[in-house]
Amino acid sequence: MKFGIHLNHEYEKSDDLGDRIDQLIRICNTARDLGLDSIVGMHHYLSSLATLQPLPLLARLIPETGDMRIGMGVYLAYEHPVILAENFATLDQLSGGRLILGLGAGYRENEFNALGLDRATRVSRMFEAVELIKAFWTGEPVDFHGRHFSVSGEAASIVPAQQPRPPIWLGANGEKGVRRVARHADSWIAPPNVKTRWANGHLGFFKDELERVGVDPATREYPLIRELYIGDSDVTAAAEVSDYLREEYAMYSVYGEEVEYWRTMFPELLEKAFVIGSPETVADKLAAFNDAGFDHFIFRIAWKGMPFEQSLQTLQRLGTEVMPRLQGVATR
Repeated sequence: MKFGIHLNHEYEKSDDLGDRIDQLIRICNTARDLGLDSIVGMHHYLSSLATLQPLPLLARLIPETGDMRIGMGVYLAYEHPVILAENFATLDQLSGGRLILGLGAGYRENEFNALGLDRATRVSRMFEAVELIKAFWTGEPVDFHGRHFSVSGEAASIVPAQQPRPPIWLGANGEKGVRRVARHADSWIAPPNVKTRWANGHLGFFKDELERVGVDPATREYPLIRELYIGDSDVTAAAEVSDYLREEYAMYSVYGEEVEYWRTMFPELLEKAFVIGSPETVADKLAAFNDAGFDHFIFRIAWKGMPFEQSLQTLQRLGTEVMPRLQGVATR
């Protein structure tokens, strides 16, 4: 069982970003010292919040992370795959071979409009980009002529330190998308805002598709992103964090979702999707996810308006009160 932190590096535009960067460094140092396995970033453009861009941020955090893996959960596949392949190969070299490339297709209309991209083709662009990235990471000349990209006889100027290449994780929703991920990438990233039964069922689709195409599921990694908060009891934990999480999910309304949908869904998400509670309850929930097959838990511990020390406390309790309870639990 592995554990990681999903950095939430979006802030109010009035915030002192120097202070916020210092806090991110402190999170990385703490996670490293507690023995966590990974740090991943997020990615958006043109947000209503001040959003530190992940490539330079992760490069800055490399010296703070020890031997932890670094990566994306997820990076939006808007750029040409030549750019993606070379930028992330550079990050893998800078980190000494610790990169996880997590990619997503994106969903915010303002990003597609400003970048001149067709939102309707976002999924096919992402999967085509993945195939080109894998080809460029071999270091060999690439001949590729697809629906969106065409390259004739070009080789990347830099390849990753990891051989044969860094793992590629993809986000997707729905059975069709999850099965497609199994055919093109190494892992499916289960998102934080889906209920337990949905996540477990779609993991089954992913493993079933791996077997169908002749891949041993035991050779793959099964990451799951969850919202995490640890309190003294289940009741106090929910009371302490609900307002921050509710505000975070209300932000989706800015990007095309209805506020009322999230207001209606929030109590159910709090109960059936998020990992909120006492150390004992959190450990039990994670053990249940592990029973279902997930083996790399990546947690979001900070949300809009939440005091930094409160987020840091959850990280510390994860390392000192939850992870020890799960020692010796066999990964399924």
